Amino acid sequence: MQPYLHFAHANSFPAGTYRKMLAVLEGHYQVGYLDTVGHNPAFPVSDCWPHLVRETIAFIETHYPAPVYGVGHSLGGFMMFYAAILRPDLFRGIVILDSPLMGPMRSHGIWLAKKLGFIHKLTPGKNTLQRRDSWADEARMYDYFARKALFARWDPDCLADYARYGSEDNGKGGRRLKFRPQIEHAIYQTLPHDHPSYRGQLKVPGVFVAGTQSGVLKAGDLRWMQHHFGLKVVHQNGTHLFPMEHPVETGRHIVDIIGRMEAAR
Repeated sequence: MQPYLHFAHANSFPAGTYRKMLAVLEGHYQVGYLDTVGHNPAFPVSDCWPHLVRETIAFIETHYPAPVYGVGHSLGGFMMFYAAILRPDLFRGIVILDSPLMGPMRSHGIWLAKKLGFIHKLTPGKNTLQRRDSWADEARMYDYFARKALFARWDPDCLADYARYGSEDNGKGGRRLKFRPQIEHAIYQTLPHDHPSYRGQLKVPGVFVAGTQSGVLKAGDLRWMQHHFGLKVVHQNGTHLFPMEHPVETGRHIVDIIGRMEAAR
């Protein structure tokens, strides 16, 4: 029987956006995911995301009959990291895709930025609430984002999937963002700073995949993670959004990483 794999998406990008990468994984694992974390009122967004972690744990508990490999991108990597620390019995291993697991000094800076009210200057969430949120149809949504610099490197299939699976009926015959801007903004405003306090507590095998052109983490952050969490660090071509830029390559890389974990069991 194929191992179970739970995938957790990045902030603002529903899991369906990763369809092309997930298709690679589905050839090797029984894949599941929570499509839009943070939208269930029972698990509200709060500082350092404890309720979102509870939402993730609850989903894994109820959707898989055996421990999973947890794979998460950015926000999703934090979900896998915290969930594996709290409930190691649910995991065979975790793969973290370019999450901002900063070392103590930069994490303290995140805490200070939240405390003093300028966290929006350090995250991509500055203009979230002013972003356009309605289009006549998927094609116009695709064209709109295709002109944005953030999406210039995306695989066209991934951008099409974002327009299709990242949108929903807006009640007026058009489309709106499925991942609501208010939730996206709240998640950016509450970026975790407390993960260094969990040093030494990750007990499941873990690999951190850093984008070669990402810049989310510094070399010192990566060394700190390796030393205090036992995470092996590898690299993947691309920016922070490499799963959408190189979906097939990323999927194959994850298969290789998990294959090595399986062989070491």
